[in-house]
Amino acid sequence: MNITLSELEEAINYWRALCPSSGEERALSQEVNALAQVYALMIFHRQKELDLATIKPETVQLFQAWRGHVMKA
Repeated sequence: MNITLSELEEAINYWRALCPSSGEERALSQEVNALAQVYALMIFHRQKELDLATIKPETVQLFQAWRGHVMKA
């Protein structure tokens, strides 16, 4: 299964709403940070899609949780 850059953006925004940044430094939550790392690498490598099998299982779970939420709506 692949993830597109725009889907990843939506997943990041979903998790930002659930787990907003915190502290004076406005640090990203662990969930958002995990997805943002993948996003940054996709931008750096100019990828429009990424195979989910190539990223950490914990990050895949975050994406799948977002996708499940979207499918219910």
